[in-house]
This record gives sequence, C-alpha cells and structure tokens, in this order.
Amino acid sequence: MGTPQKKGAFDFRGLSTRFVDFHMVYTRYFDVFSDNVAPQARCYLSGLMMKAPRKNMERMEEYVHECEYQQVQQFLTDSPWNDRILQCRIGKDANEELGDKDAVLAIDDSGFTKKGKKSVGVARQWNGRLGKTDNCQVGVFASLIKGRYGNLIDKRLYLPKEWIEDERRCEEAKIPLEHRVLKTKPRLALEMIDSAIENDINFGWVAGDGFYGNTPQFARDLNARCLKFMLDVHMDQVVYLNDPEPYLPRRKNGRGRKFKRRVSRVSGVEVKAIIAKIGSNEYSGVKVRETTKGTLNIIAWRKRVWLWDGEEKVAQQWWLVITKNCKDNEIKAFISNADESISLKQLVKHQAQRFWIERCFQDAKTSLGMADYQARKWRSWHHHVCLVTLAMLFLLKERLHQTDELGLLSCQDIVELLNFYLPRKDLTEDAVLKNLERRHQKRLESIEYAYHKQGQTAECYFNQG
Repeated sequence: MGTPQKKGAFDFRGLSTRFVDFHMVYTRYFDVFSDNVAPQARCYLSGLMMKAPRKNMERMEEYVHECEYQQVQQFLTDSPWNDRILQCRIGKDANEELGDKDAVLAIDDSGFTKKGKKSVGVARQWNGRLGKTDNCQVGVFASLIKGRYGNLIDKRLYLPKEWIEDERRCEEAKIPLEHRVLKTKPRLALEMIDSAIENDINFGWVAGDGFYGNTPQFARDLNARCLKFMLDVHMDQVVYLNDPEPYLPRRKNGRGRKFKRRVSRVSGVEVKAIIAKIGSNEYSGVKVRETTKGTLNIIAWRKRVWLWDGEEKVAQQWWLVITKNCKDNEIKAFISNADESISLKQLVKHQAQRFWIERCFQDAKTSLGMADYQARKWRSWHHHVCLVTLAMLFLLKERLHQTDELGLLSCQDIVELLNFYLPRKDLTEDAVLKNLERRHQKRLESIEYAYHKQGQTAECYFNQG
C-alpha cells in the first residue's frame, strides 16, 4: 500500500507543471494577427480552476497571479481568436482518450439563469436545470462518453425567435449575420454530430433525452446518416404495434377535394399503455454498472414497433425499450434503430451511458464555473464555454492518468489540489484587504450610476434609516 501512495503524492506535486505544459500545447490557437493572447488564456484557465465563490472575471483578478480584469475581459469579449478551430482540437484530443466504436456521443441542452435582457440569447424559456420556464440562456452540447468518463466536445447557443427577429438586439450582442437564422435545438444537435463525423470523432452511438426522441425528424435524420441511436421518449409517445401502411384516402365517387394527408390503416398506442400490459415475467434483468451506491440493476423489455410522423410514405420499424430501476421503480422508455444482432443487454448498457453527460454539466458548473461567466456578447459566450471544455479536458487527462492509484479521483479533487499548487494572489492579509477595497469601489460606482440615472445622488442610499 505504501508504494502507490508515494507514487500518487509524487504525481500530485507535478500537477501545476502538467497544467502549464497542457496549456502550452494550445498556445498557437490564441494567435491574433501579430500578437498571441495565450497568457490571458492561461489566466482564464487558472481562474476556472480556482476555488472561489464565483469564477467570474472579478474573482479571477483577485485570485489568479498576474491576472488583470481589463485584459481578461478584452480577451474574452473582443479578441478574435477562433474558438471553432480550438473546439475541433479539443474534440480530437478527447477522442484520443475516449474514442471507441462503443463510445456514445450524447446530446443534451443546459440552461444558464440570467437577469435582464442583454445577454445573448436570453429569454423566458425552459431551463432543464431548474425544471421550469425561466429567464435564461440555453446551450446545446455534445459530449463524448466512454464508460464512466466523458468530456464536452462541442456547443451551440440556441437563439429564440424573438432574438432572430430583433435586428437591433442582434447588433448589440454582435451576433454574426450567418448565425441570425432560426434553428431548432435538434438542428443544432445535428450540426454538432456532422461536425464530429467530419472531425473523425470515433463513436458508435448517439444518445439524447425525451425532447430529441419526441422530435420525429431528428431520429430520421440520424437513421439517414446510418448512425445508431438511443433516444428517450415520453410516455405519451404514439407507436404502432403493426405496420400502419400509410395511404392517401380516395374521394367517394370522385367528389370533393383530394386528400393531401396520409392516414394509418391501424391505430397507434401510447407508450404508457404498452407498459401497463407488460407482465412482470416478460422483463429481463440487466446489471448495468457498479456505482458508489452499489450495483445498478434494472429490468428491461423490448419490442419492435413502428413509428410514423403522419407525413412519411413508409413508417420506420425500430426497437421500443422499456426499463425499470429495481431500486426506485423509475420507468423510462427509449427507441433505437439498432439491428437484431444487438442484444437487449447491450442496448440498455449503452443507453445508460447518457447519464454521464449530466455529470459533465455538474462538473463544468460546480468545479469550473461554467455558469459563472460575465459574458453578454456572442463571441464571449463561445469563448468562455470553449475554455471550460478545454479545462475539462485537462481534468479528464489527469483522472485517467491517476486511475490505477486513485480510482475515486474527481474533478473537484483536482481543482482543490491546483488551488494549493498554483500561485495565488490572495495569500497575504494585504492582498485580501486590497481585494476588499476593490470590490467596495466597484459596488460604490454601481450604486452611484444607478442613482445618477434617477437624477439623485448615492447619499440617499447611505443616509437611509
């Protein structure tokens, strides 16, 4: 036992060096004309790794050695380094660690709660993180997953219709003209999938939640690309137990208008009605994986069904899979276009990997400040999220590097270790007091500005009570 611990401790002492070396690999992606803004990138990455109450630029200036607020703000908002090129490199490097014929490319969206109307793409819309409609931004993300490891490799910011139709708002947020186009979340997801294919990302499955599974065209687009998918569906999803054989009805005696919509020869049935009729002896047990709370066991059932969107000439025959968690009896359903050679056990195990994109979001938001950004413009949002995925890649490499000695090493563990090993500004009393003074000055300026807009002085605030 002594040797692994010493090896692990020695490895940790080199953590800050490996972090600097990791950053150096990507310095050329921050070339801007005759300048290179890699030093600002290092400051920002260090800030994402710092254990601070909020990982915005104001806190970075307080915590990170040689970090200056104005420089970092300019680097994030105005500097024209190309995040798309860097994002492709991040995808390739994540593929080196996770790419495999059994890897899953998981698609999901995530909300970022925001106040006001200035942040690009912000609107009253569904925030999955909170489980309600909220004033937020929504990003659609792709994560490459293998086993219990995953990394966000691509992102798209969703722009609601109210933004696309407001030219002034788009101009203020500096949204490029080519992106002022209304795109659904499934369409943004397909863009990322196509980009992953073009980028030679090695994956065997595409997974998505019920929003994507209940979007008929998305599943059909994946099928047309010869991609195997596993997409959750809602309980009110209608499927057909027999081929609906869609047809155009004929007019009686040649009278009346011609029929334009196809109809089914058989009635559809909701998924929840199918579940109600499955006998307990029809389920098969599947041991999914080992977890920190014991073995995850579920029971599963599958059947070939037809799905028809009401417009196609021919319905699609795919698997409908029902799963029930043995611990809490939670029931889920998903569809898959896998062929007959794929066993129920394989289907269930691959679908269960979609869980890890939620862990990616959790790590990105709690350990790397993914939701703490001060970024209102189009470019700054994409720069910020790209750097978060780069920071995630470093954490992924470290966790894989330490698997043999420390199998329980988490992203938060590494962040806390870097807080110890990386140089910091806030380690002396003088530095803490200067940070306090700086914060108070900014608060005062904000208060004075607000009262100035009302034609008053800030003394009203300080003299109250």
